[in-house]
Order: sequence, then C-alpha cells, then structure tokens
Amino acid sequence: MPSDRNLPATTDQAMLLYVDSQFASPYAMSAFVALKEKGLSFDIEALDLGAGANQAPAYAALSLTRRVPTLVDGDFSLSESSAIAEYLDEVFPGPLLFPRHPRARARARQVQAWLRTDLGPLRQERSTEVVFYGPVSRPLSPAAFDASQKLIAVATKLLSHGGDHLFDQWSIADVDLALMLNRLILNGDEMSPRLARYAKAQWARPSVQHWVQQPRPAL
Repeated sequence: MPSDRNLPATTDQAMLLYVDSQFASPYAMSAFVALKEKGLSFDIEALDLGAGANQAPAYAALSLTRRVPTLVDGDFSLSESSAIAEYLDEVFPGPLLFPRHPRARARARQVQAWLRTDLGPLRQERSTEVVFYGPVSRPLSPAAFDASQKLIAVATKLLSHGGDHLFDQWSIADVDLALMLNRLILNGDEMSPRLARYAKAQWARPSVQHWVQQPRPAL
C-alpha cells in the first residue's frame, strides 16, 4: 500500500517511460500497463534497440541497467518492469497493482520473476513478435515444447480456483502471465480452452489494448 515514508521526491511534471520502438518488449508493456492502471500521466520515448540506442551515453546516465523499460519520475529513474510496478504501488494512490495480502503479493512477485527467468526456449522460439506482428510456421523444438508444457501446468495450477484472475482481484502478474500464454495461443500452438479464455479476458483490458494498438514499424 502507498506510504509517505522515505519516498523520493516527485514533481508535477509528467513521468517519462522509455520503451522499445517496436512496442514488442513484454517488460515495457508491463510497465506501460501498470502506469495506465494507476491512472498516471506519462509520456513515452521509444528507443531503437537494434541500433543500440539504449547504449547511448545519455540513456546510460538515466538507466542503470541500460534496458527498457526505464521510468523517469522527476530526478529519479528506475529500470526493470517489476521494480517499476512496485515503485508505483508504493508511491501513488489508485488501484493496486499487487494483491494486498502478503502471501498473495509474494506469489504475484514469484510469478513475475519466474516468467522473466525461466522458459527460455519458449521465449526464444515464440518471441513477442508472434504476439504483435504475427505467427511463425516452424514447430516448437523439443526443449521449447517442454517449456510450453511447464507453462501450461503452472498456469493451470495457479488458476485452479476457477476465478477470472490469479488472485481475488486483477494484478499486474495477470498481464505478464497472459502475455506468455499468448505467445502460444496467438501462434496457434496447443493451449487448453480454460487458459485461452483467461488470456483473452486479460488481453481485453483497456490498458492492455492501449499497448496492443500502438503503431509499430515494419520488421
């Protein structure tokens, strides 16, 4: 929950979110959706990662990890999407991005960390270009197929309660999980109807659709 203790100073100036120029980064999308869900005013600066814009000295001075997304709030800048979401929840009022209950909040953070560090073959063979540009025809390799089955098994267990969200209410972890599922669903790969319905419902959120409908350059 928001607290006013030991918080960095903010300004009335709109925040600035650096994203990739293709609007295909799952992490930039997560930060974008977090800002939208909180109802915060922010501007967007798109970087051409293929041209190395994230390595430019000016950006390196802002982004500690030289990656997207990076959020600039006054004299404070922060990279890594999960850190950005936690910062927004702690500093700003509005709808919560993480569950209130400590155990549910810990589980949401676990889901985020897992999706960012595991399932490498699946993330490589079903990149987010599948989601935002269109499907590919090549089948999954054995390693990627195994990763897809692990994703399906974990998501099925997380949603075994039968609800519309991972927890009692929507959280930012729902967006991250739905995006990972959509790497398969939008490519026509194997997916259970239950998980497909879940991902479709998450995808329909206005904050998500605002990102999905961003104009993208040709590959």
